[in-house]
Amino acid sequence: MLAYVIPLCLIFLGLALLLTLARLIKGPCLPDRALALDTLYINAIALLTLFGIWKGSALYFEVALLIAVLGFVGTVAVAKYMLRGDIIE
Repeated sequence: MLAYVIPLCLIFLGLALLLTLARLIKGPCLPDRALALDTLYINAIALLTLFGIWKGSALYFEVALLIAVLGFVGTVAVAKYMLRGDIIE
């Protein structure tokens, strides 16, 4: 059963990544783009985690954890830029 469900979920997550990337590029304002960036890295984490379950490798989970940390730092940097206009004081 998982042999059919996991590839289908991978396809749907790939589609979600493409749609989020389109919103990131097209976004009418900066907060929309920041939200799209958050959604993009969360979808990437879900995609890598699901792929790691499918392949049975722990390496993909470590990469997903690294993306989570970098995504958090990126979100903080974008929020600081939106509030103050610069990142480094």
